[in-house]
Amino acid sequence: MTIQLKDLAPPVLETEYAVRGPIVARAQELERSGREIIYCNIGNPQALQQKPLTYLRQLLALCQCPELIEQAPGLFPPDLRETARRVLKGTQHGLGAYSDSKGVRFIREAVAAFIEERDGIPADPEAIYLTDGASKGVQAALRILISGPRDGIMVPIPQYPLYSATITLLEGKQVNYYLDEAHGWKLSRAMLESSLQEARRYGVRVKGLCVINPGNPTGSVLDEANIRMVIAFAREHGLALLADEVYQENIYLQGDHFTSFAKVMAGLGEEEVSLFSFHSCSKGFLGECGQRGGYMELRNIPADVTAQITKLQSVSLCANLTGQVATYAMVRPPRPGEPSHGAYQEERESILSTLRHRAALLAEGLNAIPGISCNQVAGAMYAFPSIRLPEGRTDEAYCMALLEATGICVVPGTGFGQVPGTAHFRTTILPPTEKMMAVVEGLGEFHRTWR
Repeated sequence: MTIQLKDLAPPVLETEYAVRGPIVARAQELERSGREIIYCNIGNPQALQQKPLTYLRQLLALCQCPELIEQAPGLFPPDLRETARRVLKGTQHGLGAYSDSKGVRFIREAVAAFIEERDGIPADPEAIYLTDGASKGVQAALRILISGPRDGIMVPIPQYPLYSATITLLEGKQVNYYLDEAHGWKLSRAMLESSLQEARRYGVRVKGLCVINPGNPTGSVLDEANIRMVIAFAREHGLALLADEVYQENIYLQGDHFTSFAKVMAGLGEEEVSLFSFHSCSKGFLGECGQRGGYMELRNIPADVTAQITKLQSVSLCANLTGQVATYAMVRPPRPGEPSHGAYQEERESILSTLRHRAALLAEGLNAIPGISCNQVAGAMYAFPSIRLPEGRTDEAYCMALLEATGICVVPGTGFGQVPGTAHFRTTILPPTEKMMAVVEGLGEFHRTWR
């Protein structure tokens, strides 16, 4: 007898992931029928014509085909060939063999050096795990924290559905806290306290707090004062922190800058709050989503708990080696004076300046449409505008109708969570500039006429 839907575990059936939900499935159907679709539903830069960085791809090519290092020296800068030699020596057996469960030690040392340079604080390679994108690190941290159905994890609303989906699969409790849309999507201590107390009234044992900075889907950037407030809240209530920092290179507004939770905790001398922080080569200016490279860093986590994390990582043997090398390229780019540095910097700045321009273009264009309101896109790759809908209509119906009418594929706000009584959608800033302008124009025309 074949397996039936009723045979599946309830958490599997209850799990939802809006970024690739029914609207995207319909978009793919329309595309197969010949319609042009502008995919604004997911942060997948190279699918929207962002070019990969030459340095990273050449390094991967040399590591996958080491014979090219000597056979084709004229094709590759000398510093890049030397870097490939160092990486291959560090892997010991090349990219076709397993590495340590935590990842190649040589690459973890490079990640530690990157954190020390970024934050001015020590970092321990043994507290760093190389992962298949940041997602696997997030899932590992949640697996450690959720030990039973009464265990709760606080997540921002709106949130990236990786968190809600994983918590559902692990049969934990999602504890929502609302971000303050009127004040640039910042976190409020009062809202955190209210959310925590409400969960405890229902018998939920809250164990962790997730923060996404810069924000997905909000495009917000937290300042140091807000981060200090979150750390103090976690200390007072005995919560672990999960800091999703994969968009740390995507900062667009003058005066804003990325500050890591690790740096602020070190500055406070904080040793009681456990911290899991995550980074990825899928975002930033690299956009290497398909390589599945990233890392998780642990701070203030006891050795016996760390041993259990390592054990769980070993079940999958190791993260893929190509992704590990992509992560190395992210944390150890060419230095000034090295032959590859000039071209690398030029490509990097071109991508970031283009994203900065599109972020401003999108927010300005959306705010010019009556019935749509959008905060400035300060960081990350998304906008999460508020939309005024006709009585009785939903954001899901709006987004599906938008797709059918214009070919623009966005995700309804319900997939990320929103304040009851409000409606939103998430769109990326990634389409080429001319298509981004077409998105704004198409949205304006659709919004004025949809009933």
